[in-house]
Amino acid sequence: MRLVKQLMVIINPHSGTLSKEGVDKSILHEAAKYSLSTDIRFTTAPGDATRLAQEAIGEGYYGVVACGGDGTVNETARALCGSKVALGIIPMGSGNGLARHLNIPLTLSGAMKVIAEDRVIPCDYASANGEPFFCTFGVGFDAEVTHKFNKSPKRGLTTYLHTTIDEFIKYQPEEYTIIANGNVLTENALLIACCNASQYGNNAYIAPEASIKDGLLDITIIHKGSPIKLALAGIDLLTGLVGKTTKASTFRTPELTIIRKSPGPAHLDGEPASMNEEIRVKCHPGELLLFTNARKSQYRALLSPQIPFISPFVLTMQDIGYRIARALKI
Repeated sequence: MRLVKQLMVIINPHSGTLSKEGVDKSILHEAAKYSLSTDIRFTTAPGDATRLAQEAIGEGYYGVVACGGDGTVNETARALCGSKVALGIIPMGSGNGLARHLNIPLTLSGAMKVIAEDRVIPCDYASANGEPFFCTFGVGFDAEVTHKFNKSPKRGLTTYLHTTIDEFIKYQPEEYTIIANGNVLTENALLIACCNASQYGNNAYIAPEASIKDGLLDITIIHKGSPIKLALAGIDLLTGLVGKTTKASTFRTPELTIIRKSPGPAHLDGEPASMNEEIRVKCHPGELLLFTNARKSQYRALLSPQIPFISPFVLTMQDIGYRIARALKI
């Protein structure tokens, strides 16, 4: 189907690791192939994508396309929740978690083709103390990593993995009380991940079976354990087997409450946040319209020979392994 309705494309020039120079011209070139009417906007500061998307709603745009990473998608999508304006994604970030979950191609031409096909469906989003998220919300270890990674002058998978191992060596699990589905659970945990979609990004699956159309959140709890057992649980996450490890528990719920000892770090779609000691997490079914790929998503875990960056990843993992051994004296 060819669209004749107006699209606003919001480009974050600072997302990911690649230059966005000339990306506006490339988008216009691709849009012309499908006779798409496209208005290009650039962000210059945090919050710009939300403001621009709100303007698009008021001005009667048919869709708003977020060109960037999961942070850009979050900023854009939060303005569109509950509206009749659809969200499109051109993934150009570091992890691209929601795009990967939706099987949106990581190429500009492929992503534009998905938008041109005009397959718009209602999908879920979620919130933590009223703050929207679309992939994952978390407290604990992954939140600490997010905060440290956000302060790093370098981006990309290698930096993220190094940040993860540096934090892993010194991180101490916290005690949480989780209230969900009429049950109360209190225990020490490495992290609690509340998932609307299946992965953090880069095909690291924290909730491999999650759906953004079922009205439920997939909750993954990584329990306290020895450093070796927790490292193995981390490998399960990268191979998509996290729900099968004895150090992890998973369940589904439309909402839950997390209570911890004091306020602290959290993350929303990989962006750092701070939350109170009591956090209410809720799914909002069918409240976001999304341009989605009609072709079925292929399951590809991060540790797979099909991944094109497997060689640099292996080298990075070898380096991390040496650092773990030195830190644990094994």
